[in-house]
Formats: sequence, C-alpha cells, structure tokens
Amino acid sequence: MNIKELLKKGTTDVGGAVSGGLDSCTVTHWLAEQGFKVHCFTVDLGQPDEESLDAVADRMLACGAASAEIVPGREPLAEAGLKVIQAQARYEGGYWNTTGIARPVTTAAVLSRLKEEDIEVFFHGATGRGNDQVRFQLAANMLWPELAVYAPWRDPEYVKRFPGRQKMIEYCQANGLPIKPPRVARYSTDANFLGLTHEAGDLEDVTLSPTFVEPGMGVWPKDAPDKPQVVSVRWEEGVPVALNGKKKDLVSIFLEANRLAGAHGVGIGTHVVENRFVGIKSRGIYEAPGMELMGRSYEYLLQFILDRRARELYDHLSAVIAKQVYQGYWLDLATASALAALEPITRLATGTIAVRLYKGAVSFDTAEDTPKAMPHSLYTDDASMEAVGTYDHLDAEGFVKVLGVSAKNFGIMQRRRMDPGEK
Repeated sequence: MNIKELLKKGTTDVGGAVSGGLDSCTVTHWLAEQGFKVHCFTVDLGQPDEESLDAVADRMLACGAASAEIVPGREPLAEAGLKVIQAQARYEGGYWNTTGIARPVTTAAVLSRLKEEDIEVFFHGATGRGNDQVRFQLAANMLWPELAVYAPWRDPEYVKRFPGRQKMIEYCQANGLPIKPPRVARYSTDANFLGLTHEAGDLEDVTLSPTFVEPGMGVWPKDAPDKPQVVSVRWEEGVPVALNGKKKDLVSIFLEANRLAGAHGVGIGTHVVENRFVGIKSRGIYEAPGMELMGRSYEYLLQFILDRRARELYDHLSAVIAKQVYQGYWLDLATASALAALEPITRLATGTIAVRLYKGAVSFDTAEDTPKAMPHSLYTDDASMEAVGTYDHLDAEGFVKVLGVSAKNFGIMQRRRMDPGEK
C-alpha cells in the first residue's frame, strides 16, 4: 500500500509501532503533513538505550502525533525469549534472534490497541532492504488478515522524498523535530532487554574495526574484570526460576542475567555479516549478555538429558525455529509444530547448572548431579575408567565385531581399487 492508496481508502486514523528514533520521527511528521491523525504506540520492551519511554511519547507528540502511548510488553517478550533459549534458536554466527523475536511481540501488542481504538491501518518504519518489514508484515497478516499495512519505505513517494538517512536528518532538523544530533549517531541501534542490534552508519564500512561501538548492556570483553565469576541457574521444566539461589520472576531473571553477564563482557560485540531474508548481506554487532549466559547454561543442561537420537531431532528443530524467527514466521504453523515437538524435551530440563563468566566467555563450572536436583539426567558411572557401573567391557566384543563387518568390506574394496589385479 502506498500513500495514494492510503488516501483513497478514506481513513484519517493510522496507528504505528514506533521506537522514537530517526525513522519514527520522520514517518510520524510526514504522515501528519499528509493529513492523517497519527497514533503512535511504543511497546515497553525494557529498552536499555532509553532512560524514559515517556520521553519517546513526548518526542512523538512533538513530531505531530495525535496521540502517543506506551504499551506493556515485557512479560510476553520474556516468554518469547525463553522459547528462543529452549530451542537454542540462534541464527548465523551465533546471533540470538533478539530483534527477530521482538517484532511479533511488538506487533501483537500494538494490534491489540488498534482493535480497541478501531484503527484499521497499521504502519511501521522498517526499511525496504531489511528483515523487519517482513516480520511486521507477516505478524500483522497472521494476527489480523484484514488489517491494512502501510510501510513508508516501500512507498515510491516516501522513498523519493527520503532516499536515505541524511535526507531524513535534514528534514527533521528543518522542522525542528527532536532527534539526536547526527554527529552522535555513528550507527543505528535497535534495543530491547533481550539484546541490542547495532548496524548501519559507520558499521557499513567493514574496513573499520567495530570497537567504536559503545556497548549498552555491558563492556567489551577486553575491558571486563580479570577475576571470573560463577553464576548458577536453576531450571525447572525448562524455565529458569532462580539465579545464584535467589528465586525471581522471568523478567527479573533476564534483567539480572544481563547485569551479571554484561559486566564480564559476555554476549557483547558478537560480529555477524549475515544473510538477510531479502537476499542481501549486512553487518551487525550484537549484544545479548543474559541470553548468552542462560542459553549456555541451558545447553549444558541438555547435554545431561538428551540421548543421541533425541539430540539429532533437537538440533534439527533448533535450526528450523532459528530460521523461522529470523525470517518472520514465528506465528505460523511450522513454528507452532516445532515448538510443540520440543515440549517433551523441555519438560525434562530440570537441574542446576553453574557457569563461569570470564572475559566474554561462558564455560561449564558445576552441576548439581543428584536424582533430586537433576531427575532426568542420563549421566551415570557407566563410562567410568574404574570398576564401577553396569556396563561390562566384554559385552562390547560382539558390538565392535558387528561394526567391523562393513569396515572390513570397505577396506577390501579400497584395496581392490588401488590394486585392480588383486582378487
């Protein structure tokens, strides 16, 4: 849908998901100039880069919005982030999909308010070259098929008026809109309490070291303390219920994990030149300290409970879910089916895993390996080098001989190939 179609539709009220950044300010003011009543909704995702979300609402009003509102979203984001951890759903290069999973959460929260206000046009400021346009669009289509979606970056008139960030900056400055000074913004940041995504601006120049990025959720590993810290995570049926023995709700656990891990440079500065869904490559610098801490802890727990065949299935489902999140299909049948297939595994994920944080790394420290603490563990003393356990060395004789049949036949075939004259 373009601006002409939107005007022809005859509606005057449009509602959008806004972050308060350059795109949000530009789109809001430009739509207001076209005669629309612009209603801005900012979902509270615990954005670490915003001191006050109320300030975002004030900025939108200053940009010409008819209304600006903060919508709660921390709890659903925490629940979605946990599912990403349970699936170990990381995209290329170890990216924890923190932005990808936030988009359907944001869309669902905003669409709920649009329905309440009888607003039938949803807009967003995602670029036509990125993944987010797909994520917003598909989530909106699945949640509210009849809803009209307006994406300015796919509107010829808008793109002609604002071909790039510099023109947007000039427009905002000319209209006195409250954006950050361009000299401060060397790159663009998308934020929620699961993680930060840094891209664009000077980060597009791969000849530049990304060390000019200022971490928002911790420190670079080189600046982390020289002393390691051990953090324990208690999991009950796939859900973290306590950090270092202190019980907390899920949102608080994420926030505390961010604090602990970020201080040691864990999950800070992940560099990825990734394949976007639209078919182009982009460079991103990612932060996700709490996700990395809890994600590694959960992976160590899985090592105790998954047998070989369950691990193969799990790894396949993990790859499917990671791609689904990244490409914007979080709400479709494939994702629902894959998550349902993980449920039997998730229910077994009970245990306490302690990890060691040091200079950006997360390593295994200890596990409370008792039937009560980790009731579904398959780890026993059968692999011991001592004379314990129920595994009898002599039982392996027949097993190894059976395996050797095909190995010997392969060896004979190889020898004949190298020496055709041999029978």
